[in-house]
Amino acid sequence: MSAGPIRLTREARTALRPATAARITGGFWAARRRVNAEVSVPQGPDRLERAGNLANLRAAAGAAPEESGFRGDFPFQDSDVHKWLEAASWQLADGGEGPAEEELSRQTERLAGLIAAAQAEDGYLQTYYQLGPDARRWADPHWGHELYCAGHLLQAAVAHHRATGRDGLLDVAVRYADLIDATFGPGKDETVCGHPEIETALVELYRETGERRYLDLAGYFVDRRGRGSLGDGPPEGSPGPRPGAPYWQDHVPVREATAVAGHAVRQLYLLAGAADVAAETGDEGLREALVRLWEDMAATKTHLTGGVGSRHELESFGDAYELPPDRAYAETCAAIAAIHFGWRMALLTGEARYSDLVERTLFNGFASGVSIDGERWLYVNPLRVRHDDENRKDDENRKAATGDQSAHRTPWFRCACCPPNVMRLLASLPHYMASGDAEGLQLHQYASGSYEAGGGAVRVGTGYPWEGRIAVVVYAAPPEKDWTLSLRIPHWARTYEATVGREPVAERAENGWLRLRRRWRPGETVVLSLPLDPRLTRPDPRVDGVRGCAAIERGPLVYCLEQPDQPAGLRLDDIGLDPDAALIPEHRPELLGRVTVITALALPHTVARDGWWPYRSGGTGPGGAAGGAGGAGGAKAPEPVPVTAIPYYAWANREPGAMRVWIPVQTPPG
Repeated sequence: MSAGPIRLTREARTALRPATAARITGGFWAARRRVNAEVSVPQGPDRLERAGNLANLRAAAGAAPEESGFRGDFPFQDSDVHKWLEAASWQLADGGEGPAEEELSRQTERLAGLIAAAQAEDGYLQTYYQLGPDARRWADPHWGHELYCAGHLLQAAVAHHRATGRDGLLDVAVRYADLIDATFGPGKDETVCGHPEIETALVELYRETGERRYLDLAGYFVDRRGRGSLGDGPPEGSPGPRPGAPYWQDHVPVREATAVAGHAVRQLYLLAGAADVAAETGDEGLREALVRLWEDMAATKTHLTGGVGSRHELESFGDAYELPPDRAYAETCAAIAAIHFGWRMALLTGEARYSDLVERTLFNGFASGVSIDGERWLYVNPLRVRHDDENRKDDENRKAATGDQSAHRTPWFRCACCPPNVMRLLASLPHYMASGDAEGLQLHQYASGSYEAGGGAVRVGTGYPWEGRIAVVVYAAPPEKDWTLSLRIPHWARTYEATVGREPVAERAENGWLRLRRRWRPGETVVLSLPLDPRLTRPDPRVDGVRGCAAIERGPLVYCLEQPDQPAGLRLDDIGLDPDAALIPEHRPELLGRVTVITALALPHTVARDGWWPYRSGGTGPGGAAGGAGGAGGAKAPEPVPVTAIPYYAWANREPGAMRVWIPVQTPPG
């Protein structure tokens, strides 16, 4: 892949620039991308046909009079088509050949043609408002999502142009962007869209076309938000709730905000767009605000998996340290938005911490969003499912529970934002691996492949995340001067070893980067060894929902206990981890697409109860604290039982059952 979702202009003021060429060739992410390419993406057109998205485009084009009405529950369903087209375009950019690629190209051009045919004469395109007899353009900025849909169209068009070199879809996007520019701005319509997305898309369209008006309009939308154009919501009597200005990030300007707030996806799409504006303008005030908001999100509102969004209500962030495991929303789209934002901040600042969080989110909060076979999806990604989850009581309830907000995988959603969003990130994933600057090349993520940036090129071979050995062969570097290869040392790696040509390196990591600067000979090999010993992770004590618990991690992977792996009759709700017991990794190539599991010891809770009341007085002596292992009155100490943890991303790929990431810690008596 020689082009990705971000192509900075020469004038961009960032510390780093994306790799000029990148290809993932093996290992964990190659396997996930192969399933995406062979299963998920090819299914897209059929899923969109069944859901009515394509019928809406045909109807808007006037090609099918019998399909004259709008099909679907949401006015923004065109965006699902646009995201699929972006995914298909990045997949084509991988450069494969054969019948599958030919069919993907055919389907891509077919859907691009549908979009072009549906576009109105003046450039407008959103089928809900083109087909609805009473629908009026731009009349519902809160829930209509017109600029949101336009943003995804622009991104699809840019991807299509970069992947194929064809102008057709880009021409559609330019016509629409010109209409938007003529409609919105100072002295025109001064509202903003209830769902950010247009901002980052306009910046990328500027990068593709060189038309400065698009960058200026993106900057206007960023700075206009937070000035009350959306108020508390639509007028009384309008469809949809009135959640208040923070929901739309319209309560305070981005430059003045001190905390992320409201709908998680909207907030992070807005910040990704603001980062794009800062990158192209060098706006230091905007950059400072983005750093401040990322720090608030990372320190107080991010789950261990990298997922964000604590409340099902309004799909929102919640308060600081409000991170309940069982009610975690952690929408798959929010994980994707966090990755988009984090990668832009890594490029903008050059700091490793942003890529640390991107890695955590990729392997956990994002990878969990699609099943291992690529057929089914999760909209929400909780960190706990209880044993007595009411949605699993019987088959009828289970069928009713499958849907957008359940903890059960489903083939598609009524609001199908997540599946094509996953598809487009996996298809473009090589773009997120490496960067370059005037000094050399930086490896942000570790996946077997080849990467070119900063005037040099490397090949990476690794079994990461199952193995900690990462071999990097420098096969091209400037022969006449020193050149720097920078390797990110993950924040969870307390130690590491590195060699060049089998000789230990003298350099030490600083601020997350191990920078190896020297005159390189083609073929020289760097070996970085990261420790993959399993570890127990404790939460911040201010996170009430998991106080007194621990989670199992290994390398970048968060683990969970899932019911199918435990001894018969063991309830995950009724045990605590023995923190002193060994954590033993074991690779299971036959399980869940080749995973390493971790075995540990757990102790059943023995809580003395006096009669019918489940609460009791606490004390300071042995066994006095609630949940103590020894109970009261000399009760027999429980026997430890073995439990098996799997990577969190692999849960919900078998029969439904209880699951938990955070497990109470229970020290054996004595």
